[in-house]
Amino acid sequence: MSAEPIGTAKLAVQARVPDSRRWSTVILLFVAVVINYMDRGNLSVAAAPAMRELGIAPSAMGTLLSAFFWTYALFQIPGGYLTDRYGLRWTYAAGFLLWSLGAAAIGLAHSFGQILALRLVLGVGEAIAIPAGMAYIRRNFLPHEQGLPIGIFASGAMVGPAVGALLSGFLLDRIGWRAIFVLTGLGGCLWLIPWLLMAPNEEVRPAQPANSSGVGKLPFPWNALIRNRLPWGITIGVFFYQYSFYFCLTWLPAYLVMARRLSYLRMGTFTGLPLLVMAAVSMLGGRLSDRCAIRFGRPLVVRRSFVAGGMLLASVLILLLFLTSPAALFATLVVSFIGIGFAGTNYWALTQLVSPEDVIGRVVGYQNTIGNVAGICAPLLTGLLVARAGSFQAAIVVAAGSFVLGAITYLVLIREVDYRELQRHLGS
Repeated sequence: MSAEPIGTAKLAVQARVPDSRRWSTVILLFVAVVINYMDRGNLSVAAAPAMRELGIAPSAMGTLLSAFFWTYALFQIPGGYLTDRYGLRWTYAAGFLLWSLGAAAIGLAHSFGQILALRLVLGVGEAIAIPAGMAYIRRNFLPHEQGLPIGIFASGAMVGPAVGALLSGFLLDRIGWRAIFVLTGLGGCLWLIPWLLMAPNEEVRPAQPANSSGVGKLPFPWNALIRNRLPWGITIGVFFYQYSFYFCLTWLPAYLVMARRLSYLRMGTFTGLPLLVMAAVSMLGGRLSDRCAIRFGRPLVVRRSFVAGGMLLASVLILLLFLTSPAALFATLVVSFIGIGFAGTNYWALTQLVSPEDVIGRVVGYQNTIGNVAGICAPLLTGLLVARAGSFQAAIVVAAGSFVLGAITYLVLIREVDYRELQRHLGS
């Protein structure tokens, strides 16, 4: 791409939203994702004491951990559509309020059925978060600028579970697992105050492309996406990545307590600190891949390499089967989560790169739907494997193997020739 189009595009982006406003919105979206992942992750941290109090078996807890993803996956594309159609401010605020109240109410539940229903409500509310945030970044940052804001935004998915694990691990023995849900659910509602004061009133829509006579809008060539190898490669890779990531988010705390016999406090430390490292790596990886994309002029290859390399590094999770000392266990988790961090930012940046701006909310919604189908499978399958085998060994093998399969998918199916073909079809 020549310097002139880049400069022109940059002026166009800056004309949409002042730079300080863009970044303040990204920070607010980051904080929202932190709260989002704390609220969905509280049940993972509280799984062991909740199972004891309510008499819930591992397979049933797997269902509860999975239930969130049923509605979360189902409402991804509708959430993307609402963002594309009605803008960011009020759609996000409504979703945020719904999920916060649903999360708080879990602390008042006294049966499997009540928790199940509230997890479904939580999934509906949180479905807006990723499509809306990614759509905002796609519309207000240039392709070679997007790695850092995506890294900041995506790191919320790591900071949230980290803060939740550290805070909940500290509070479990002091206030009990129920109070944690009420505290984080209602406390998070304070975020709505700065959001309603500072968030943009509406998204600025791209100019409508005209047909050859200069009138009307050309139909979007969805068939170009369906027939191209690139979207399918991203779809399959997303599933493998998210399966393993959600295994870590949903069952790792229980694994540390049930299999490794760690205290709640140490469980919080062993979960939270690697997640914080992963969050820092996520932002670093986004910035580094931006620079590499500019230097080498091959953004697709750069993003793909970061994703595949990160997933291969994350597969060291398999070493949990052979390590016995707590220090080695902690080091393995840190290294694995570093790999997840490098992969996560760039897997979203890759989607932003190949997605048209006017349908970005729906494309992100679709991708997150696939990812959260994996979110449905991971806790369910893990619960079944643990119940059947009486250990986490088979579940860890599946999670580590999924990282490897994801890396292979990105390396084999994500090719520049398919990217160029897709650009021609989309008129890029």
